[in-house]
Parts: sequence; structure tokens; C-alpha cells
Amino acid sequence: MDPIPTPPFRRLRGYAFDPSLSIQLETMGINEIVFKVPWEPNLQSGPVGEYLEVVDYDPASNCFYAPVNLDHPSLMAQDGLAPSQGNPQFHQQMVYAVAMTTIRNFEKALGRKALWRSHTVEKDGGGDEEFVQRLRIYPHAMREANAYYSPKKKALLFGYFPASSSQPGAQLAGGTVFTCLSHDIITHETTHALLDGMHRRFIDPTHPDSLAFHEAFSDIVALFQHFTFPEVLYHQIAKTRGDLSAQNLLGQLAQEFGTAVGSYGSLRDALGRVNPQTGIWEPLKPDPADYSKVFEPHARGSILVAAVFDAFTSIYKSRIADLMRIASGGTGVLPSGALHPDLVNRLAEEAAKSAQHILLMCIRALDYCPPVDLTFGDYLRAVITADSDLVPNDERGYRVAFIEAFRRRGIYPQDVRNLSIESLRWPSARPAENQDFERLASQLQSVLDRSHIFRSRKDTFDQMKALRNHLHTILQTSLRDLPTFERLTGLVLKPPKTPLFGLETNPDGTPRFEVHSVRPAQRVGPKEELLSQLVISIIQARQIPFYPGVAGSPSIQFRGGCTLILDLDDMRLSYRIVKPIFDEERLQRQLNFAKQNLSGTLRATYFSPYDRAALQEPFALLHRD
Repeated sequence: MDPIPTPPFRRLRGYAFDPSLSIQLETMGINEIVFKVPWEPNLQSGPVGEYLEVVDYDPASNCFYAPVNLDHPSLMAQDGLAPSQGNPQFHQQMVYAVAMTTIRNFEKALGRKALWRSHTVEKDGGGDEEFVQRLRIYPHAMREANAYYSPKKKALLFGYFPASSSQPGAQLAGGTVFTCLSHDIITHETTHALLDGMHRRFIDPTHPDSLAFHEAFSDIVALFQHFTFPEVLYHQIAKTRGDLSAQNLLGQLAQEFGTAVGSYGSLRDALGRVNPQTGIWEPLKPDPADYSKVFEPHARGSILVAAVFDAFTSIYKSRIADLMRIASGGTGVLPSGALHPDLVNRLAEEAAKSAQHILLMCIRALDYCPPVDLTFGDYLRAVITADSDLVPNDERGYRVAFIEAFRRRGIYPQDVRNLSIESLRWPSARPAENQDFERLASQLQSVLDRSHIFRSRKDTFDQMKALRNHLHTILQTSLRDLPTFERLTGLVLKPPKTPLFGLETNPDGTPRFEVHSVRPAQRVGPKEELLSQLVISIIQARQIPFYPGVAGSPSIQFRGGCTLILDLDDMRLSYRIVKPIFDEERLQRQLNFAKQNLSGTLRATYFSPYDRAALQEPFALLHRD
């Protein structure tokens, strides 16, 4: 008898959006879907798997809810539990299904297994990084209108709360709203955790874009996962007659949460807003001035979300232009009445392809970002470079659509001559820059066991930790043989002739630096091209007081860093993405930003440079607001 093959997916029922759409006649038929979750053969009750551990303790009620066993034959036979607001075991199933779907999208884009932020323990007078296997998820962690990712706990905490009575009819006044039943909120929080696992310095309060990027990127992933639900996509394209720039569910986030806390409609909308005076939805009009005057993290992040969604709609319209000409007899104006089902199917197919490409572009770009002080302009350059590497021929104009959408919102990268694709790409490493790096790469290659990189998550973590330590040792002992390496990285790695103010040093006087991360990537292009890379980030810090010479002056940690991208096939340097530690202009901008936060404004709540408790749990305060 032939062996029974392992299934590729576990099918689990859940909400495409949230429970509120299941009690509306128009959307009840599309809101309950089946998630295809990567199969885990040894899934324990909870569920507890390789990546996630669902712990259903409700502190407010002081009780544990019985964990769901998704391997029970009866549940496997019916695609898990039926969606239910009153069944805690379904809540556990929902958070597991959505979080695993998000993890799968990240791994597909990045070309490696996802890792959570490591746990730092004191060891031998210093800090040592320990592997965190599972992210914990608490579906009923608190009784409040909040949900957040905790970097300290390595956990997602979801709240529940009574709905507001300010919007009669939208929600049952006082009815319980569970944030753990919202696809968008679960995806948003899981994305925070995945992003923090890659770039833990992205939450440092260095720039107005810091937390705004975290919020925007998490919204982007949630929005574009909507396009992976065929029934939803078909329904919304039929309703909008193919015009996805009109009001639709695909561009909205957390409808139930938004109305339950008294908002008009969804919590956030990438396309428009409901006018509170008229109650009518109005499309957003890009205002280039917003980027220079909007600073609240969610509002500022919405500028980036709108730019990315604008790029998507432009690409989608380009892809369907021929279909619309055929359907309209060349006029471009569709006849009245419902669209033909075949046309809806083809439009949905083009929308899904466009959205999937945009989502992968956005996630892949994370490997091409500087490790500190990320701005929206830096992110645009990362998107353009990462996509150019994997898809050399941009026949559909994806990169141009991104550039145009960012330009319309006043987002311009620094240090570029123009907005052409060639200018926005990070500069490729020149042959002369590779001379220093060849020596370094040869020593790295001697300990690089590529078979471990793509095997298990623990093997990958251990191998990358060993590589970080080895690279740190090489740099400490071999800098005299690497005369231009400091210039390549924008760091100060040897005792400088002229001391750099505030530079953190070791007891022997040598500059202190951190090999922040070493990340493998093995990506497959649209024509099955294989791109194997090693992404190295090195970081350095300076302690800068606000008022030098004044006792007790508050201070900031000003960080410099670089991202080095190596081609694993020949171990040559492809790109160096640098934020120099000696950039005094950038330092002054960060000082000015920090000083503004001393004024007691709302931003001070989020970005206080000396509130350590807030820095440990930045999203708890941010999401509570």
C-alpha cells in the first residue's frame, strides 16, 4: 500500500473580516471563509505549534478556557469549529488561522523561515541572545478596547469590550466586541511581531516615521490579505463594477472595532473617509503637504498606506484596461446593469495577481532597509531596489506606480538626484568596494553552512548567531587589513584620530559596535530565477545629551548602521545601505525631534526618549489611544 501523503494545508473556518459582517444581509454570504493554514503534523491543543502558542487565560475573569484540539477527527472533518462569537475555542482557532496565514505570506516573500525577536539574557557580564520558538497569543488578555504586540513578553494580547451606544443600529449597544475575531486586527498585530523580529530598532524614537511605519506596514499586510479571499474579491468587484478606487470592504480595516468605539465606519480606510457631518463616504485626495504636517503615528502611517494602495489601484486599472474596452465596446463606459460573471471573474483574477505582487514587494523590501532611522523615503528606495533585483523587466510598471503614488503625497527620499528608477535604486557596490569585502567574505564563507540556513528555524537561528559572533570577531581583529571598511559602512570601528563626541567605547578604548543581524534569503522570481542572499546589519551608538555640560541633562542614543547585502553564490557585495554614525545633520534632526517631545504633546506619550517602560511596550500605549 502506498504511504498516505502529508496534506499541505489545514483547512480552518473563520471570518474574512469580523463578526459584524455576518449579521448583514449583503455580506453574510462572503464573511465566513476557510483559511488554508500550513500543515503542522504535531499540533497540540491550544493550538500550540512550531510558531505559535495560544494561551487562553482571561485575567479579568480569572479563568482558563479549555484549549481547542484541531487534530480531533471531528474537527478535521468539518474544517474546524464553526464561526462563533460565544465559543472561546473558536476564538483560539481564529487567531491561530489568521496568524499562520500572515506568517506564510512573510516566508514566501522573504525566502526563509520567520523568526521572532530573540530573548536577551545576562550572561558572563554581557547579553546573550536566546531563541524564541513561539509567539504567545492571548485571545482574552484584557477588558478594554485594545490589542497590541508586546516586545517584552513576545506575545499578542487581545482585548474585549462593550460596544459604544453612540452609533445606534451599527452595533448592539453594550454588546461584547472581541478584537481576537477581527482578521485585520490579528494580522496587524502579527505583522508587528514579525517586523520586530527582523528590525528591533525600528521602534526607536528617532523620527516621526518610526512608529508610523510600524503602523502603516501592519495595515498594508492586513489590507492586501483581503485579496486572497476569492469570494470576498468576487463580491466586491461585482458591487463596485470593477472600480476598486470606490468605497469597498477591501480597502477598509476593522469595521466592527471602528463602529464599536464610536467611529463612522471602519477604524481606518485606505481610500476615503465618512464625513461626520453628512454621513457620506468621500474619497481621499492626496495632499503633498500632509507628510510635512501630520505627525500622530496612525494618521502619518495612513499616508504611506494610501500611497501603496494608490499604486495598487493604478496597476490594477492598467491590467484590466483591455478587458474594460472589450466589455464596453471600446467606449470605456460599461453598460448599465450587473457585470457579466465571466468579466467579474477575470477582473478578480487581475486584482488578485496585482495585490499579491504588491504584498510580496512590500515584504521583500524589508531586507533592503537601513537597520536604523527608517523613513518613508528610505522604504520607497528599498521597494524599488528589491523588486528590480528579482524582477528586472518591469513590464507592468509596478515600480513606476510606486514612485508616482509616493510623489503625489510629498514623500521624497533624501540624497537622490531625481525620481527615476535608476536614481532611487540603492547604488550597487563598485568593484573597488568589493576588494575589502572579498577578504571578509572568504572568512565568513569558511563557517557558513548553507544547509543549516534553510532547514529548521532553530538551526537557522543558531547558524546566524554563530555568524554574527564570528563576524564581530573578524572585524575586531582584522580591521587593519580592511582599510576602507569604515567608509563602506559609515561606522567608526577603529579608535579615531579625532574623538567622535558621545561614541560608545569598550574598556580598551576601541569603538563599540553590534553585528545586529545576519539574515539569509532565498527568493524565486516570476520565471523561476533563484536569488540567494545574505543580509548583514551592523549598528553603532553615540550617547548625546540634549544640553552638553549641563548636569542631569536628558540624552538620546543616536545610532548609525549599515545593511550589507551579499550574493551567496559568489559572496560578493551587492549593496551597502548606510546611515553614518558621524552624520551630524541627521543627529541634529533627531535631537530636534526628541526636544519637541519634551513639550507634553501627544507625541511625547509615544516617543519619549527616556521613558524606558514606554519603550518596552510602545504598542500598548499607541493602540490604546
